[in-house]
Amino acid sequence: DENDRKIGADTKRNCHLNENIEKGLLHRAFSVFLFNSENKLLLQQRSDAKITFPGCFTNTCCSHPLSNPGELEENDAIGVRRAAQRRLKAELGIPMEEVPPEEINYLTRIHYKAQSDGIWGEHEIDYILFVRKNVTLNPDPNEIKSYCYVTKEELKELLKKAASGEIKITPWFQIIVEAFLFKWWDNLNHLSQFVDHEKIHRM
Repeated sequence: DENDRKIGADTKRNCHLNENIEKGLLHRAFSVFLFNSENKLLLQQRSDAKITFPGCFTNTCCSHPLSNPGELEENDAIGVRRAAQRRLKAELGIPMEEVPPEEINYLTRIHYKAQSDGIWGEHEIDYILFVRKNVTLNPDPNEIKSYCYVTKEELKELLKKAASGEIKITPWFQIIVEAFLFKWWDNLNHLSQFVDHEKIHRM
């Protein structure tokens, strides 16, 4: 529900149909922001085969926990962090031992809604997860069209291109960038001041 209490499970398809979203269907998700030792952020461009927001640039990895005991465990968001480890491997080919859940930092949650097209959309409670690590990449081309590490200045250039319509970015990435990202990025050594597991930011 809107306070992130689990009240059921549904298929990925049903959760992303606008007709269900308009009736209030909401699901749990996560967004990973992975930075290397140079404090550059790993971005991906979503595959053109994706149902929602194909070809859009976005943060390192975005997906959903599965409805199984390991990924539903809520203590310190360990289930969501396990799901993030699984999807970093599936999408980017990052070996699971390189990103153990204890090295995935849970900052806070946002609640947002966005349409991809007339049929598909998003309505999520999105867990924001940060990782600082040099990792091995072997992306799955079915998931990812391209990827790159960017500095803050390079991301600002990317945002200008998105504003002019030259490229597209995902709505959740746009929301997080505009509201939070640069402040967090400036304080990668002091992220604890931004940890808030009580509040859900309504965007």
